[in-house]
Amino acid sequence: MAVIYTTAVKDARLTAVVTSIGATGVLEVGTTGMGTVLFSVNLNNPAGTASGGVLTFSGFPKNTTATAAGTAAAARIRTATGGTDIVTGLTVGTSGTDVIVNTTTVALSDPVQVTSATITHAA
Repeated sequence: MAVIYTTAVKDARLTAVVTSIGATGVLEVGTTGMGTVLFSVNLNNPAGTASGGVLTFSGFPKNTTATAAGTAAAARIRTATGGTDIVTGLTVGTSGTDVIVNTTTVALSDPVQVTSATITHAA
């Protein structure tokens, strides 16, 4: 039988993620498997709030400039630039993904926008 968490437990676990991100967290967006980091944005402090089993990151949309070229396909959350990974394996796209961006085709120095970012806790 599959493990199923109550919403309260899901929210507590997601709130622990926010705590682990800390005051200087960043969201990095990269190519498949994070082979190349294309751009990053600083996260708010606190980074977001958990409700209904979903962590919604605050302060979006956020604009930045691409530091590399490629196809945006993955994202991770770190404690800081060059810091410790807190969450990896986030999906990236223009809709229906964890991280929503204005485009997945990124050229060096392009302006890019992260429209929103969420993490939905599994059952």
